Amino acid sequence: MSVASIVGGALLGAGCLLLVVGGIGINRFPHFYSRLHAAGVVDTLAAGLMLAGLVPVFGLTLGSVKLAMIFLFLLFTSPTACHALARAAYTSGLREPRPGEETPSSPS
Repeated sequence: MSVASIVGGALLGAGCLLLVVGGIGINRFPHFYSRLHAAGVVDTLAAGLMLAGLVPVFGLTLGSVKLAMIFLFLLFTSPTACHALARAAYTSGLREPRPGEETPSSPS
């Protein structure tokens, strides 16, 4: 077992763990904006970890350059899509409830 496969496996495992934690956060948070925050932050970081875990497996080849380009694409598009969703929800009238009227946006 080489060092590259150990590092790659650790990064892939960390990315998978982060995706699971993000999925739990999406299910546990009560409102749209907090769920959106959990999804938006976690998916960018988890995708970065997963792609970084694949780079040692490929080595210094054209495949790792393509993975870096995919990461740059995701780095710019994921937060932009999250912001567009939040802005559309806010523009359509979805507001975070006040502390006294805490009702979840969907039943648990």
